[in-house]
Amino acid sequence: MEKKPEPDLTSTLHLGGRQGPTPANASELAKLSEEERGIVAKLSPKDGMLIVHRGPGKGSRFLLTDSSTIGRSPDSDVFLDDVTVSRKHAVVSFSEPGAFNVKDLGSLNGTYVNGQPVVDVLLSSGDEIQIGKFHMLFFGGKS
Repeated sequence: MEKKPEPDLTSTLHLGGRQGPTPANASELAKLSEEERGIVAKLSPKDGMLIVHRGPGKGSRFLLTDSSTIGRSPDSDVFLDDVTVSRKHAVVSFSEPGAFNVKDLGSLNGTYVNGQPVVDVLLSSGDEIQIGKFHMLFFGGKS
């Protein structure tokens, strides 16, 4: 008697419209309001900013300095209140003038930059970071 294979009980959870990679460029500024463009233009080389452009909290802005934690914990520097976000999800760190990187902290749903899953990656202005249902644009200050 031939043994039947057991069914695969695993599944993949897709959290919304992740589209393919999007190039990081100045055209991302077009997605911002005039007020937001003015704020981004005034960022110092040691500052960065995340602006939620899709998902819950659309329009929220988060100033990034030195090392900013992202998560569902109210103690996070960037507090994203949704079950799709881990309590300690990721950290964005300043490394040198105008240079920031994002590092996933072992989150359940992962961290994506321009549609690609990442563990630790250098960010460029205009990059889209997706954490759970939140789609945020990153902008770094210019030297």
